[in-house]
Amino acid sequence: MSTSARFDRGHTDDLISFLTASPTPYHAVANAAERLEKAGFRQLRETDAWDGSAGGRFVLRGGAIIAWFVPEGAEPHTPFRIVGAHTDSPNLRVKPLPDTGSFGWRQIAVEIYGGTLLNTWLDRDLGLAGRISLRDGTHRLINIDRALLRVPQLAVHLDRSVNTDGLKLDRQRHMQPIWGLGDPQEGDLIRFVAQEAGVDAADITGWDLMPHAIEPPSYLGRDRELLAGPRMDNLLSVHAGTAALAAVATSAAAAPLPYIPVLAAFDHEENGSQSDTGADGPLLGTVLERSVLARGGTYEDKARAFAGTVCLSSDTGHAVHPNYSDRHDPTHHPRANGGPILKVNVNMRYATDGSGRAVFAAACERAGVPWQSFVSNNSMPCGTTIGPITAARHGIQTVDIGVAILSMHSARELCGADDPYLLANALVAFLEG
Repeated sequence: MSTSARFDRGHTDDLISFLTASPTPYHAVANAAERLEKAGFRQLRETDAWDGSAGGRFVLRGGAIIAWFVPEGAEPHTPFRIVGAHTDSPNLRVKPLPDTGSFGWRQIAVEIYGGTLLNTWLDRDLGLAGRISLRDGTHRLINIDRALLRVPQLAVHLDRSVNTDGLKLDRQRHMQPIWGLGDPQEGDLIRFVAQEAGVDAADITGWDLMPHAIEPPSYLGRDRELLAGPRMDNLLSVHAGTAALAAVATSAAAAPLPYIPVLAAFDHEENGSQSDTGADGPLLGTVLERSVLARGGTYEDKARAFAGTVCLSSDTGHAVHPNYSDRHDPTHHPRANGGPILKVNVNMRYATDGSGRAVFAAACERAGVPWQSFVSNNSMPCGTTIGPITAARHGIQTVDIGVAILSMHSARELCGADDPYLLANALVAFLEG
């Protein structure tokens, strides 16, 4: 195994801590930024002038982070090596008028975000986390990580056919969590949030709040070879990309880098990426272009840099399910702890082509990491990622990869406990070029 392979099971232990501390995209980028700062990176504000000196930098915008490391001697036309990921996960999100209820139950009005498996949110103890916006224009993160909410399932006595005909949930009527007894009072939830945050409720003028399951991630199985936890799609990749970028930046003095390594973790992938913090927005292109210009570059230098750039779009994929193997391609069966997967779809739902396959295979070979191929069953629709968006929007060669998991879009997903650090090792080798 090459010197690029530098993570072990301790990386998975750290992933557990990262998942626990990141109940929302806003917390995820704050935690990623904190880790990068410890590796010597510094935050740039988009409203400030940037310089082109060597070193690590990052930009935060809402639930997105773009981080990059400029090695000594980098030219304005030096290409980038990008690890792309997303910070959001399907979940429940609090509505603008949250206080509701009936028949003596106080409830919270929520919307459904993304393609979540609704039944996995039933009968779970839920906390509440997110971002509040204050009257002075500042924001504050909040994480009430205790049993506060619950979406109660209907008893089997009142739905005798549930185990034969299946559970049928109405997104509006059946998914509103309870959080107490009594009649709903307008402003009650925000007054409670204000008290938890230590601010005056009148100073809260906006909020982005979402319930989260408070059960912590855990190893699973006789030999603890599996990992169960929330938001692996796609904080597993955000964590791996952050760790890989920090490791590459730390070792850059000993081995000069031929590329500028980048982490691009976007928000809103689960609902189409069309936002100012999504992959379909201008954020990545603007940051990369400003990096080129700050180093004295021109449009020609930017075009040269982009032409030599490669992005690994890292997102979770489907491990073969032992109870539903007929839903998978008969010759492609990604397995837990089999290493990261290369995701292919000839209709460009994934951006991988043969050239991209070669880039990924070379990185895994340098890292001594096994890898697997994933394609969808021809009879099943194929999902997509930020990969095709990145390729089309920026003209950047993009390869879709990830880690194979079960229970994707559940409130609690499952992967092999070795796969997170195998992915991180592959990403280090890729960023080192």
